[in-house]
Amino acid sequence: MRILGRITLGLIAAVLLLVAVVVVRTMTYKAPEAADTAADTEAVKVALPVAVDLDAAAQHLSQAIQIQTVSHQDAADDQPAEWTRLHDFLSATYPAAHAAMTREIVAKNTLVYTWKGSDPALAPMVLMAHQDVVPVSPGTEAAWKHPPFSGAIADGAVWGRGSIDDKGSLITLFEGVELLAKQGFKPRRTVMIVSGEDEEVRGDGAKAAAALLKSRGVKAQFVVDEGLAVIADNPVTGGRLALIGTAEKGYATLVVTAKAAGGHSSAPPADGGGVVALARAVAAIADNGFPMAFRGPGAAMLQALAAKAPFGVRMAVANAWLFKPLLIKQIGATPSGAALLHTTIAPTMLKGSPKENVLPQDATAWINYRIAPGDTSAAVMAKARAAVGALPVTLAWGRPPLEPSAVSSTGSAGWKVPGGSERRRIRGRAS
Repeated sequence: MRILGRITLGLIAAVLLLVAVVVVRTMTYKAPEAADTAADTEAVKVALPVAVDLDAAAQHLSQAIQIQTVSHQDAADDQPAEWTRLHDFLSATYPAAHAAMTREIVAKNTLVYTWKGSDPALAPMVLMAHQDVVPVSPGTEAAWKHPPFSGAIADGAVWGRGSIDDKGSLITLFEGVELLAKQGFKPRRTVMIVSGEDEEVRGDGAKAAAALLKSRGVKAQFVVDEGLAVIADNPVTGGRLALIGTAEKGYATLVVTAKAAGGHSSAPPADGGGVVALARAVAAIADNGFPMAFRGPGAAMLQALAAKAPFGVRMAVANAWLFKPLLIKQIGATPSGAALLHTTIAPTMLKGSPKENVLPQDATAWINYRIAPGDTSAAVMAKARAAVGALPVTLAWGRPPLEPSAVSSTGSAGWKVPGGSERRRIRGRAS
């Protein structure tokens, strides 16, 4: 009994110690070290708040949406005249901005603007927003609340293809430069605006712009692209949250093909033919997913927010060594949350026989991957090959994969401007 009592007391002491460690770590938790966002404001020394005419900005976005810069998978289907219309519209709508900046066109229609700073020793900042939008699926027009290229202004919003992705950002950049240029503002640090023509399909414009800057030895302090959302009531802290993307997943599409003898459906082969082999292969690949892990930008976001989160969330993050499985389960409960924690696998397209009573000689599936930082396309292919095993299918990339980006530092000087933006306010004026 004495031994049992000692064991019981030992267990109680261990539990109390564990509880004490968890509570102390929770109460003393601070967000990971980041650059001092108040220390360096040279890049944004503007007399704020700035009055913005929201009605005029909305009208300008509406007009930009009505210009149908649709990029197609086959470039032959594009309408080059629409890009010319957009360029002319920007020049006419933002004369002060165009007087302050120089403009270059690379590739076919990619815009590179330079607003020269007064201090050439400072690395430039690069702001990006693409011009193109994705097509509207034929036959879906009636499902839109407002016609996709109407640019309708209603219910406190501007409606249409590109209002968010990404003409909203493009117009915002020009509204800002126009307003500052009219006020006579001159930046110390050079500001560059790069606007690609085919971000939604090939990215050739961005590649050409990158090659141009590289040829000139330009090394930016930071590059800000279209970014993420501003959430009104985020589920972590309950307040407004502007998400800053510090990395971008890779992009790859795997083509899975099952060759078969073909024939007539009245006499199918014993193994079911190419469609059955393909179905088994797709199911095997989808079922052999990448495990979710509490690491990378997804974990870093929660770690940054946890200091202002309710006690339960703060406790779990501060003691991730203990609660990591619970964190992964909770975050991964939704598709968007799960996507933060691993490489995703999404079968999206299928092709088989052109006729219902004909066995196809080849059946094909396309599987889209968004590759998380830390993974590679080589690892994706290896995992897919292991999943299909001896199934009679071939695996190949639809086009060369795009690897995930490096993870941007949140302790760098370049982080100070976007990371400290909650300290600054812009006043809007609308009737």
